[in-house]
Amino acid sequence: MRGEVSGQHGMFSYVSLEERVRPDHPLRAVKVRTEAALKALSPVFSKMYAAGGRPSIAPERLLKGQLLIALFSVRSDRQFCEQLDFNLLFRWFLDMPIDEASFDPSTFSKNRERLLEHDVARQFFSQVVRQAKEEKLLSAEHFSVDGTLIESLASLKSVRPKGDDHDGPIDPDNTGVDFKGQKRSNATHQSVTDPEAKLYCKGRGQAAKLYFTGHATSEHRHGLIVDFAVADVLAGERTIALARVNRRRFPHLKTLSGDKGYCTRGFIAALRKRGVRPHVALNERFSFPGLDWRTLRHRSYRLSQRKRKLIEQAFGWLKTVAGLRKSRFFGTTRTELYGLIAMAGYNLVRMSRLRPLPT
Repeated sequence: MRGEVSGQHGMFSYVSLEERVRPDHPLRAVKVRTEAALKALSPVFSKMYAAGGRPSIAPERLLKGQLLIALFSVRSDRQFCEQLDFNLLFRWFLDMPIDEASFDPSTFSKNRERLLEHDVARQFFSQVVRQAKEEKLLSAEHFSVDGTLIESLASLKSVRPKGDDHDGPIDPDNTGVDFKGQKRSNATHQSVTDPEAKLYCKGRGQAAKLYFTGHATSEHRHGLIVDFAVADVLAGERTIALARVNRRRFPHLKTLSGDKGYCTRGFIAALRKRGVRPHVALNERFSFPGLDWRTLRHRSYRLSQRKRKLIEQAFGWLKTVAGLRKSRFFGTTRTELYGLIAMAGYNLVRMSRLRPLPT
C-alpha cells in the first residue's frame, strides 16, 4: 500500500541527539579528544572573563565552532550560524539542545580578541599535540619543515604608495585602478587594507599577489603537525626553521628534512653546528659541505626524503578542506589563529583514524 505524505505537526520529541549520531561516526573520537583538550584549558578560560556580569557564550563552544568550520569546509562564521539552526550533528558536537537558539555570528568577531590576547589557539593546538605524544603517535627525533603561501584577503586595488594619506578608495568608478606599466614593490608600496601582507610572485609569468606564509613542522612517524605559524612572506623559511631549532622546541631532534629550498650552505652548516643531521633534498647543481655521500648513503636519508612529503598532505588539507588557500582575515595574527585551529583539526582527524577511540 502506498504511503501518504502528512503535514508536519508540532509535537514533543524525546529522542536525544546522542542517539541520532551513529556509534562509529568519526566525529565521536574527535569530540572526545577535543573536550579533553578544552578541559585542560579551563583555567585559561576563567581568566578571560570577568567574575560578574551577564553570562557569555562558553568559549568551549566558540572553539568547537571554529573547529567545525575547518572540518566541514564552512565558508564563513555567518554561514556556520545559519547551519547551526538545522544541523543536528553540529548541535551534538557543541552540546546544544535542539530547541536552543543559535548564536549571532558577531560573537566570533567580538571574542576573537580575547582568544588572541590569551593565545588560546596555540594552547589548544599544544594540548592536541600533547595527547598525540601521550598516545605514542609522535616521533621525538625526526622531523620535516616546509612553508606554503596563503593569499591575503586584501585586494590589489588597496596597494598604494607609502606615505599616501588618501583615505578614500583609489577611484570610486574603478577607472584609475589599472596599474599596467607601473612599477610597484614592497619598498615603495603597501596595502592600506592589510599592511602585513606583502607583494610576492610565485614564479615567472605569474602575477604578483598579496601573500602570507604558513610554516609547519611535521614528525615522521605518522605525519602529524607539531608546530605551525603564519609569518611575513618576506621572512625566509630557513630563518624561521632555524629559530625553532634554536629555541629547543624539539630537544631530542636528530634529523631535519626539507625540500631543495633548504639546501643552502648556511642552513646546512647551522644544523651541523647544533648536532642535527640535514636530510634536505639535494640540489644537484652544487656541492655542499655537510651534505655529501656520507649522509646520502644512509637508509635513514632515503626514508626521510619519503616521509618529508607527508607535510604536503597537511598543507593540501589546510587549503582545500579548511579553506585557507585564501585567508578570511586581515593580518598574520588572525590568520594564524584560524590556521592553528585548522591544523589541530587535521591532527584530530588523523588521530581518530590511527586510534578510533582513546582509552
